[in-house]
Amino acid sequence: MEVDIADDIPCSSIAVDSVIRMGTAGLIWGSCSGPYDANKLGLSGINRASFIAKSVGRLGFQWGLFAAIFSSTRCGFQRYRRRNDWVNVLTAGVVAGAAFGAGTRNWKQVAGATGLVCLLCHVAEDSR
Repeated sequence: MEVDIADDIPCSSIAVDSVIRMGTAGLIWGSCSGPYDANKLGLSGINRASFIAKSVGRLGFQWGLFAAIFSSTRCGFQRYRRRNDWVNVLTAGVVAGAAFGAGTRNWKQVAGATGLVCLLCHVAEDSR
């Protein structure tokens, strides 16, 4: 008898796990891209350190927030629909993309592209 572990774990725990994982990835990405961007801008000294610290914090927060929105939305739809399929992933991707694209002029394009990328990642994961 096989038990789906996602049915036993609360959505809040899944969201926290996602935030920790993706937030850490964002911190790592910020620590790699921050010095590169600081070099491009010609920053040095305290301005460089401040720029890198802000970059690391900003990217860690953004990636963690995206993960929280995506994973909690996916889990909520999965519980509501009582199905674990591509519709949950696509919907969660669109919601998370719309949340991040809300500040841009093309938020519909950002939401659609994010949903499509999340769907493609889900299909690739399921094909293993």
